[in-house]
Amino acid sequence: MDITPALAAGSLVIETYGDGGFRVAGKRIEGSIIITHEAVYPWEPDDGPLTLESLQPVLDCAVEIDILLVGCGQSLEPIPVAVKNQLRELGIGADPMDTGAACRTYNVLLTEDRRVAVALKAVN
Repeated sequence: MDITPALAAGSLVIETYGDGGFRVAGKRIEGSIIITHEAVYPWEPDDGPLTLESLQPVLDCAVEIDILLVGCGQSLEPIPVAVKNQLRELGIGADPMDTGAACRTYNVLLTEDRRVAVALKAVN
């Protein structure tokens, strides 16, 4: 019996991560990325704290996102309070975690048909 959850064709499932990139829906993508319900975008996070400006693809479709997962690389980095509050004003809850945990959590929420986006720092 197949217990694999059914996903709509074209779902942007994260299949692998590491070696400086990701495999999303069968396609290898180098570097850091943002995934929304509609597309995968290159992401160039600043070396400093997370900024709202760096999350523009998320802001562009904010009305269709309830949860933003932020994969911070190898270790957890807090989301600045001002950014978290601004996202909350848009109706988006934001949770930081390491990149591996963010990939796994995103996939689970995707199978639950949740309105989720993810911003992922690439890891080696």
